[in-house]
Amino acid sequence: MIAAFRGWNDGAQGATLAASFLARSWNAERFADIDPEEFFDFQAVRPHVSLDEGMARHIDWPENVFYDAEVHTRSGGASRDAVVMIGIEPNTRWRTFTDEILELARSLDVGLVVTLGALLADVPHTRAAPVTGAATDPKLVEELGLSQSRYEGPTGIVGVLHSACRDVSLPSASLWAAVPHYASLAPSPRAALSLCRRLSELIDAELDLSELERAGDVYEKQVSDAVAADDETAAYVRELERRADELAAEADLPSGDTLAAELTRFLEEHEARRREEEEEP
Repeated sequence: MIAAFRGWNDGAQGATLAASFLARSWNAERFADIDPEEFFDFQAVRPHVSLDEGMARHIDWPENVFYDAEVHTRSGGASRDAVVMIGIEPNTRWRTFTDEILELARSLDVGLVVTLGALLADVPHTRAAPVTGAATDPKLVEELGLSQSRYEGPTGIVGVLHSACRDVSLPSASLWAAVPHYASLAPSPRAALSLCRRLSELIDAELDLSELERAGDVYEKQVSDAVAADDETAAYVRELERRADELAAEADLPSGDTLAAELTRFLEEHEARRREEEEEP
């Protein structure tokens, strides 16, 4: 099962863009959803009204949807079944919400849960979005080549879901892409591309990423044009590029400890920025 949630865990929509791309690429079919009535404050997450054929009014409620897909392997082995969940972080009853996800996972004999996330960080938009992968189970860390999660601090529905998976001994892993905080309002296909590429390696899934690569090129040009209009921001981006290139030159593959430390730093900075934004008048 691959899950992504809009909200706190989805900087620049990188995670949900990746999950939507996966569902579309695998021709996944919708087969289940979670009733939003119990889990959302509709004054905070309001339903949308639209017109059907210009006449009848239709209400679109917040959705947490499950899609069924057949995934072909890169190595040429037997295909496997996958469930893609695309949702929204709920407002209330998080434990009950995760219990419903795990109940479905158990009924389908899901062997691994992978969540996708995206967070705001000091990274340039002109480079590939760095991805960190973590898991709580030491055995899974070794098998999948991830790092052990060492993050401490505020968490979102992704963290709660992983805790629930651990409680029922369901293996789970988390992939996080870093997105530029100065371009947080622009959806990031670069983050989606990095997440899909890492996921493809993780679960041995065949994926044609050319669509995301083209979208990433367009994204880079659009953000570069916006950045060029402000000398201070442009200088800041050049400094981020220099730092990113230096890190890449030092080591092509950071150690597990480095990845864990970077993930912790990214999440802490993201939470600090969120608090600052909430405190602004």
